[in-house]
Amino acid sequence: MLKSVHLVGEEENEDLYADFEQEYNPAFDTEELYEDEGFQQAIKSSYGKRPGLGTSAGRPPGTGFQRMGTSAGRGKVPGSSMGGRPMTGIAADTSQARPMTAVRAAGYSTAGGRAPGTFDPLNQQRGPAPPLESKNEDSPEEKVRILEKQVMELIEEGCFAAERNDMPMALEKAKDAGRKERTLVRQRDQAQTTEQMNLDITYSVLFNLALSYQRQQLYHESNNTYNVIVKNKMFSNAGRLRVNVGNLFYQQRKYAQAVKYYRMALDQIPNTHKDIKNRIMKNIGIVFVKMGQYSDAITTYEHIMADKPDSETGFNLLLCAYAMGDKEKMKKTFQKLSQLSTGVDDEEKYTAATDDHHGQLILEAIRDDPLRRWEKQQKANAEKWIMMAAKLIAPVIETDFDEGFDWCVDVVKSSPYQELANELEITRSIVYLKMKDFTKATDTLKKFEKKDSKMQSQAAVNLSFLYFLEGESTQSDKHADIAITADRYNPAALVNKANNLYNVGEFNKAREYYAEALNIEASCIEALYNLGLCNKKLGKYEDALDCFHKLHLMLPNSSEVICQLASIYEINNNNSEALEWYHQLLTIVPSDPNILRRIANLYEQENDKSQAFQYMYESYRYYPSSIDTIVWLGGYYIDAQFIEKAVSYFERAVQVQPQEVRWHLMLATCYRKSGNYGRAMETYKEIHKKFPENLDCLKFLTRLCQDQGLMQEAKEYGAKMEKFRKSLVQKEQRAQSGNRRGGSGRSRVGSGKPESTSKREELFSPESDSNPISPERNNSGRTRKNEVDATYADPLGDAPSRPKTAGGRGRQQTEIDDFADDDIGDDLLPD
Repeated sequence: MLKSVHLVGEEENEDLYADFEQEYNPAFDTEELYEDEGFQQAIKSSYGKRPGLGTSAGRPPGTGFQRMGTSAGRGKVPGSSMGGRPMTGIAADTSQARPMTAVRAAGYSTAGGRAPGTFDPLNQQRGPAPPLESKNEDSPEEKVRILEKQVMELIEEGCFAAERNDMPMALEKAKDAGRKERTLVRQRDQAQTTEQMNLDITYSVLFNLALSYQRQQLYHESNNTYNVIVKNKMFSNAGRLRVNVGNLFYQQRKYAQAVKYYRMALDQIPNTHKDIKNRIMKNIGIVFVKMGQYSDAITTYEHIMADKPDSETGFNLLLCAYAMGDKEKMKKTFQKLSQLSTGVDDEEKYTAATDDHHGQLILEAIRDDPLRRWEKQQKANAEKWIMMAAKLIAPVIETDFDEGFDWCVDVVKSSPYQELANELEITRSIVYLKMKDFTKATDTLKKFEKKDSKMQSQAAVNLSFLYFLEGESTQSDKHADIAITADRYNPAALVNKANNLYNVGEFNKAREYYAEALNIEASCIEALYNLGLCNKKLGKYEDALDCFHKLHLMLPNSSEVICQLASIYEINNNNSEALEWYHQLLTIVPSDPNILRRIANLYEQENDKSQAFQYMYESYRYYPSSIDTIVWLGGYYIDAQFIEKAVSYFERAVQVQPQEVRWHLMLATCYRKSGNYGRAMETYKEIHKKFPENLDCLKFLTRLCQDQGLMQEAKEYGAKMEKFRKSLVQKEQRAQSGNRRGGSGRSRVGSGKPESTSKREELFSPESDSNPISPERNNSGRTRKNEVDATYADPLGDAPSRPKTAGGRGRQQTEIDDFADDDIGDDLLPD
């Protein structure tokens, strides 16, 4: 029977939990529940698994059942075996009675024979966990996994080797990866797991191998590998690799095939990927330029400029128009090029308020980060294209250069690159310099005298350099000061100022300016080189060596720097180091005759005559008109007693310096010493006709005529010789008389020797500077070093003559012995 249900809130004074205050009835025996079949069935059912009748959560037995029946009713169900509150409001079935709540201790039940209190919520009754199973490396799956890992490791090692520019190692690793991948495929076939094949690994192996072949210029193998990838339909997007195949043909200069593959790759790219399509079209345009098909290249570049323009493509389009001679297209392209924006002109994000400390910290972090450097590079590239384009088209778009450049400047002034207008004017002056129109260059630069400090400094630097080239040191120094005043931290202005001081011999002041320029810009090559020259002039050879060694690190193939290093070591008498640097210099300029002559002189100082002769002969072979080299070789053959070979060199010396009597006399002496007296007589007569007052020639003629029995001619030449001697004595006496009247000088009348004899003694004295085959020497007796020119054409300047050897005294003594008699002394040898 159903009873009416009293809802909550029907009676305001009803207490829903009044029965909870009933005291525990000890007469209620919970053991009777074990005999209640309905209760036991409820416990065992999926809805009736409740905790046992023991204590639960610290409550006394029975309290839980007192709360069970508080659903909605008051009365008891007749016939119910449960104690506590009866169920109301529901059909009471005494045969299927069961608890009404889910209050039961988890896993606690006396059923099943478990010990009371055992916690097993999932009723699993399991013991400890079994140990982990060890991997079976012999299983096919494990073998495949290991091989895949080895293949990927080989690919990575090859990539790292390529990054280190170790291309042979990269290719070897790529081949190893290919072999290992084929082993992997066979292993899958044996395990019959081909459906699990990893195509990404196969693609990576083939692509890496093709790239490695390409880097090693093995184009045929690379092409075959690319075709394996492209023709395999299982590889998605493999058609894009036709771009790489086109690059292969481009590197082989097979331009027609390169265009074919580029276009095939272009067809494989969807229209949504515009960037990739534009890059491929740029490649096609470059190939057309290489093939000379400028009209096709213009069409390609115009398509790119209409889709997504950029500065590089615009400049290439302008070049093609220049090659076609299309002035209108050049103008339109330049206007479009100057209007392109790089998109990185927002400088406000790199400026922060002075009171914003947090913003300043952020700016310090991003002011020179990779993104900022990339932005600067993009802007610099855009400015570079505009400057190059203006210099290229200015002479051809109008009737003359000035009008064309004015048009370019006007276009740039109305573009986002307004600051380039001033730089274009500076460029115009440089173009005038290259055209050797110094007047226009100077006038153009003078326009910047009232510009802002940066432009004024640049213009003043160029003006200073112009005046320096023209030799106007005053104007050059003036404009150098203007440049320094406008921009104190301009290293070029400091270098120009120091150059002017160097020219007037103020090496210490010049040294200070060079050092200041280096403090501002440590990589200023001009300042460092000139500082080394200053230190060399001041005798600070160690400091000079430091400067040139630093320069050598910066410019390892600079012939001027290596030459200066060798010269300083030579000055310090460190011949071994000097020879090492000179030999290094020969690898850069192997045909420089001055370097070869310097090396020969150093070897002669080391008493290595054979090496000295080899390098001196090489110098003569490259420059047969060097008088120092000619005389050295002639003296070498005289020392070696090969007089006939010395004749040819002194003949060349006579041709090079026909007005120098020394070479004529040496040639005649060679004829005489070789036994060719007839030719020697003819040569002396020719010398007498050309130099009639040469006393040495008269002496030799007199002696030869007497030996050949030509007494009449001997008397004539003897009379001329005596007359000439007397005139020399009279001149000397008059000169000494004048000196005595002037209160200076000393008399040489009583010396008993004419002036020519005194000259002859000076000629063969140990400290003589007149000996044609002895070195130039100063008053201290040391070999005089010439100043080294810093230019490439003649970096060492005039080299010193061949160092003096004992052979000179031998030749002197031989000639004296040949003419040792009462009439003719050793003063008959030539000056």
